[in-house]
Amino acid sequence: MTLFWIATILLALALAALLAFALVRGQRHTGPAEAFDLQVYRDQLTEVDRDLARGVISEEDAERLRTEISRRILAADAKTQSTNAAGSQPRMLGLTVAALIGAFLVGGSYWLYAQIGAPGYGDLGLATRLEMAEDARANRPTQQEAEADLPQTDVTEIQPEYAALVERLRAAVAERPRDLQGHVLLARSEAAMGNYAAAYAAQQRVLSIKGDTATGRDYADLADMMVLAAGGYVSPEAERVLEAALTRDPQNGVALYYMGLMMAQTGRPDVAFRLWDRLLRQSPADAVWMPPILSQIEEMAFRAGVSDYQVPQTATLPGPSTDDMEAAGEMSAEDRQEMIRGMVARLSDRLATEGGTPEEWARLISSLGVLGDEAQAIAIWNNAQEVFADNPDALDIVREGARAAGLVL
Repeated sequence: MTLFWIATILLALALAALLAFALVRGQRHTGPAEAFDLQVYRDQLTEVDRDLARGVISEEDAERLRTEISRRILAADAKTQSTNAAGSQPRMLGLTVAALIGAFLVGGSYWLYAQIGAPGYGDLGLATRLEMAEDARANRPTQQEAEADLPQTDVTEIQPEYAALVERLRAAVAERPRDLQGHVLLARSEAAMGNYAAAYAAQQRVLSIKGDTATGRDYADLADMMVLAAGGYVSPEAERVLEAALTRDPQNGVALYYMGLMMAQTGRPDVAFRLWDRLLRQSPADAVWMPPILSQIEEMAFRAGVSDYQVPQTATLPGPSTDDMEAAGEMSAEDRQEMIRGMVARLSDRLATEGGTPEEWARLISSLGVLGDEAQAIAIWNNAQEVFADNPDALDIVREGARAAGLVL
């Protein structure tokens, strides 16, 4: 950084010196006529003496010419002295202007760098930055360390009846360790209660039971629970689960979102931006990963060096407003998650009071599933079955949302 500022100041001073030289040099050449006249008059005196010696003019004419030329010499000399005396002020003015230009260049450079640069950031080449990012990725905290470092949070308020059901479910799966459906329900129930560590432990059991038949969605669900358990941090263990999800389903939106988040957390905003931008362009507007991406994509574009990024146009299903997006950009991960829950709650209230399209019902159920609110998702799914009982096609659309939430097979 010191070398950078030394080079900047030296360049600014060199440019100021060139401007000062041009100004001062111009001042020296603003009044050369009088000095030129003096030389001409002296040459004329010499010429008069030469003409007199050759007999071209008389002594009387020579004397008269000498007198006239001498008078002109005196006048030109007086004017030259006056010009020299006055010329010192413009030269001083030129030097002053040059000094001001130098100060402007140095100060302006610092101000401009403070606005669009990164003051205090090391002078790092691309190779060094990539090496640092790789080192940060290789040496970041483990899942266990991240969970241990989380501050204590308030316990999620759970209805006693629901808590009792989950307790019985725990006892049931403990007695039947190979009960796939029981572990699936337990994983989602623990997540709904905010017990994310217990949720991903149950989901790991789901993967163990399924074996080679486990899908990309199963692995993405596990990674989601692990990230939530770590407070939004993508650990090395979660990264390996995400890789397994993408191996089975390269287009899995949840896995792609979290892979981008991991890249952003380890110093590769360029990779995160490319992943999220492609996911935005390929995803429907009601995809559950859209709100968190939209709240961060412009900042990620800036960090990736894309200064003119425009968020791509998406479908017109109800979603977060521009004000929501601007507010989300200033939020912490916890506040942003709460904002998303608020948007889901508003959609739920609107559907309950005003009704809506089957796509909106499906979107609400799948969103609740991703947020881990399985009890509410089940209630909405049951309600939707009543609302669309006479419309099988619409009910099929809503069923897709329930399937995405893991409520139906």
